[in-house]
Amino acid sequence: MDVDWGELYRTALPDLVRFLHRKVWDMERARDLAQDTFVRALRENPDNPRAWLFTVAANLARDEARTAIRRKRHLTLLKTEVEVGAVTVDPAGALEQGEREAEVRRALEALGERDREALLLWDGGLDYGEIAGALEISAGSVGTTLARARERLVKAHREQEQGDVAHQ
Repeated sequence: MDVDWGELYRTALPDLVRFLHRKVWDMERARDLAQDTFVRALRENPDNPRAWLFTVAANLARDEARTAIRRKRHLTLLKTEVEVGAVTVDPAGALEQGEREAEVRRALEALGERDREALLLWDGGLDYGEIAGALEISAGSVGTTLARARERLVKAHREQEQGDVAHQ
């Protein structure tokens, strides 16, 4: 299959980075993982490149999480780094954005792996056929899977809000 890698890079990279960011919650690391994914794609030349990219990206993010867990277990010294000159233009806005991101993260983490993957792949811009390939389910069941995952995400978010109100 002859793939226009330049066009695929231009069209898929933003979605891939957003997908990875929601998995690793570090924008720079998400960009690095996206680049690694494209490097692997160039070596493999897959049949369905866009779906393949998201599948490999999900695997890289999972490996990244395992590595982070291992690092935390083996960490013996706490290092504190001071960012010099880091000035936030709008501290209140940054705080609010961080809180919203944390809420979404907690709600996503409350979901099962398949629900989380389905939502993140959809948010990453994959079509139903590509999501089906990545999740190894039939294309006909993708809509139902996404609908149920969305319901569970809303429920998880509501439960968090109720828990937050109860703790105040």
